[in-house]
Amino acid sequence: MTHPTASADITALILAGGRGSRMGGVDKGLQNFQGTPLALHALMRLQQQTLLPADVMINANRNLGAYEAFGVPVWPDALADYAGPLAGFLTGLERCETPLLLTVPCDVPYFPLSLCERLAQALLGQDAEIAMAAAPEAGADGTTRVRPQPVFCLLRAELLESLVRFTHGGGRKIDAWTAQHRQVIVPFDGPDDAPHAFANANTLAELKALEGR
Repeated sequence: MTHPTASADITALILAGGRGSRMGGVDKGLQNFQGTPLALHALMRLQQQTLLPADVMINANRNLGAYEAFGVPVWPDALADYAGPLAGFLTGLERCETPLLLTVPCDVPYFPLSLCERLAQALLGQDAEIAMAAAPEAGADGTTRVRPQPVFCLLRAELLESLVRFTHGGGRKIDAWTAQHRQVIVPFDGPDDAPHAFANANTLAELKALEGR
């Protein structure tokens, strides 16, 4: 079985195309985190991965010039009206020139540096089409469970045709699409995994709280 290499097999996509509704409509990827725009912070995090992606792209729908200043290609959604993360997935798969596409959101500043490598090992080791991260989350009842993080995915680029059919048929939910394919869930809940590595910032208050963590 062929294993991915840093130079050829994986493109990474930063998802920064949302409305930022819970942040008051601001462009979330351009909000400062420790003096650096969130999307740029995600880019630098990808550049520190233990398995480096060959290329990185950004999916954004506003302020394209600001994102282009980060030095990587920027592509808006292929679907209209802020159709959600799957619209970003579709844009990434349409532009991906490698066999695999890694997706990460712009609002999770501490995602693991081993993310790319561990998802690739699981996907190839189990001959899956999608590898999805999972991480501990506290539920409403106070218990902690390991839950999938569907925007942290490694996808085979050959899934483009499937996603085109799904989205053009009106599908917008990630889980409904990924359930159609062979997927492996990769838990990040080991003793060496930071418990809050997948904490995200939906509001400006949450962003400030993450800065102080």
